[in-house]
Amino acid sequence: MIEGHAEEKNTADFAARHRPVQYKTMGASNLTASQAGFGCYRVSIDVKHHENAMRKALTSGINIVDTSTNYANGGSEKLVGKVLDDMISEGALSRQEVIVVSKAGYLQGENYALSQERKHEGNAFKELVTFGKEMEHCIHPDFLNDQLARSLDRLNLETLDFLLLHNPEYYLEWAIEQGDSINEAREEYYRRIQNAFEYLEKEVNNGRIRAYGISSNTFTAASDASDFTSLDKIWSIAESISENHHFQLVQFPLNLMEVGAVLEKNQQGNHNILQYSESKNLAVLINRPLNAFSDNKLIRLADIEAIKRQDRNEIIKKIRALAGSEKKLWMKILPKTDLLPGLTMRIKEQIAIGDHLKHYHLNFGSYEKWRQARDNFYLPRVQGVMDFLKDNTPHMEEITNWMADYQQVMENAFRAVASFYTEAAQKKANRMKESVNNADADWSSADTLSQKAFRCVRSTKGVSSVLVGMRKDFYVDDILKELHIPVPQKSRVPSWKKVSSDIHENI
Repeated sequence: MIEGHAEEKNTADFAARHRPVQYKTMGASNLTASQAGFGCYRVSIDVKHHENAMRKALTSGINIVDTSTNYANGGSEKLVGKVLDDMISEGALSRQEVIVVSKAGYLQGENYALSQERKHEGNAFKELVTFGKEMEHCIHPDFLNDQLARSLDRLNLETLDFLLLHNPEYYLEWAIEQGDSINEAREEYYRRIQNAFEYLEKEVNNGRIRAYGISSNTFTAASDASDFTSLDKIWSIAESISENHHFQLVQFPLNLMEVGAVLEKNQQGNHNILQYSESKNLAVLINRPLNAFSDNKLIRLADIEAIKRQDRNEIIKKIRALAGSEKKLWMKILPKTDLLPGLTMRIKEQIAIGDHLKHYHLNFGSYEKWRQARDNFYLPRVQGVMDFLKDNTPHMEEITNWMADYQQVMENAFRAVASFYTEAAQKKANRMKESVNNADADWSSADTLSQKAFRCVRSTKGVSSVLVGMRKDFYVDDILKELHIPVPQKSRVPSWKKVSSDIHENI
């Protein structure tokens, strides 16, 4: 178990050693945090390059890590714990220098299975909210107590610096669907938050956390939206519990296409949430700086690699080569193994990527949708098959050779498909960069689209740190290059109005 927690002096000393990396003080905690944080959504202990990227970030001056109990079904927290343990043991880092944030609220995967087991035993978690398939949500103290224990165990930490309620606004949507009025739903919503805060204050006294907060996507919504989360109301709740409360951190999205944090005057005194947070000395973490949602579509705010569009026949040829390699596995190689027929059939179903692409490679509609399918559907299936074969046929040379050949054939096919969508995506990225350049002189000198998008956010007054998904060394390098450049923080309301209007009008 790693003892201790982030401390004011140690984080300040860490910052001094890693200049010119840019840092900010995190509100009332007085901890010094890098202006970019390592966002752990979609990282897991099972992926080596995720570990390498996190080590690189922490070694290079990034000292805030944000994860959650539900990321990668707990694998994200396990990765954080492993990297911290290794680096502390090596003397490359001290626990007092790094700020660790985690979140609780979702029941998915193992948590969902636990919830169903408890229901079966007649001991269900109280105040559960059901949404989606095999997904629930809860912020009741009993559930938070369970999750905090599991979180600390996975992180291998004695004390967590910040624990956040993770998107509690799901309750509002659920309650209204159940027939409650907006006023009834809101009254119950804030009662549940107060109940959670009272529990979290006890955990501060117990030493398991240092402070707490909320991560909510609806902090930035219009105040009359049914799922709006009022920071003004939540601040009043915290103060009603104790004058010396430990509600110290909020997290919400801000990016080139989701600008409510700056433009929505939804807080007391006609303030936006950044202004209100600053007035209360609250630390602010920004999420999704490079992943924007517009009209229910995900738009990646990053440059697209220049890939020359391949001829239609060439694309089909490479997809057929992929399908042929997969057919060779299940028709010629797997029959030579001792695997049961059921497992062989399962492998065949999992890795039929080529056949799927034959029918759908022209139907993704955009580069973003292709990228999502590749990263969230195709690659995880392939990785699962590869891991299984490595574990169950470790000494079979024919399979080892096939895996190496397949990797190259797959990359060729994926690159060919990507070439069909790249040109339109590049044009969109270039228009976005032009919009950023025209909106603010301080923003125009950043190089890549991801650096520009990151600079827009970190240069906005009230932002403590910006959480960036840095799953590969390349992403770490890209953000570190920008993080070495000092940029003044200003309100920049006119700049955000201009860039938002231009992007929504032209993209």
